[in-house]
Amino acid sequence: MKTKNIILALCMFCQFCFGQTLTRKSLHGMVVNDSVNIQSGYVLNVNSNTRAFVKSQGYFDILAKTNDTLLFSSTGLKPKKIVLTEKDFAVSVLIIKMNALINPLKEVVIMKTDLKLNLGSIQDIIDKEYFDDKQSSPDNPLMPTDIKYGMDIDRVGKIIWKSLFKENYQKEKDADYGDFTEVVPKRIKQFFFTNTLKLKEDEIGLFLIFCENDSRSKALLKPEAEFELIEFLINKNEEFKRFTTFEK
Repeated sequence: MKTKNIILALCMFCQFCFGQTLTRKSLHGMVVNDSVNIQSGYVLNVNSNTRAFVKSQGYFDILAKTNDTLLFSSTGLKPKKIVLTEKDFAVSVLIIKMNALINPLKEVVIMKTDLKLNLGSIQDIIDKEYFDDKQSSPDNPLMPTDIKYGMDIDRVGKIIWKSLFKENYQKEKDADYGDFTEVVPKRIKQFFFTNTLKLKEDEIGLFLIFCENDSRSKALLKPEAEFELIEFLINKNEEFKRFTTFEK
């Protein structure tokens, strides 16, 4: 009886694998950049948990189907994510354009310079109060140009506007925390990715795109959810490591 169950399980597994192969077909593509000749890298299919190398001249082949999400990574280039459409399979070679990875300056040194200006006489002129004299244009009490001690219409209007729409505006503002791949590096130091998660510098961007594909990622951008965000990154890293481990 035990042997029959094992055989049945193997048959079901083979059928599942065969079904996956039938629903996906080989996608031929080429990764390009305007200034760099791409010689290596890899492509990840998030939906099928499959991966493929980017070969010489940027060519790659991977099993995929419509609506599959592909992640592209190559040294010196910014990781990219695409969702396949029917048009992508209509061409003989799918061209994927990747941008160069620009590393911003981590530290800018600003030298302090003391400026000593003699503003004593100028400040005295500014602080001095002047009164109407024969050469000036005093206010005409019979034809005033403004209303003294009147209501500031602009200020009152702003107060009313803020009181009516501040709450809704604040909710909309708080709900949009930005792009996951841009917000997380600003909140989590690079040391966490390289030392705790053991990621290479050129893998961090791809890892963040991989995490962003998870539906839970957007809610974790709240400032008060930092602990949950770190736990999420640790768990996704284990999945990412299994996903990107290649046999040499």
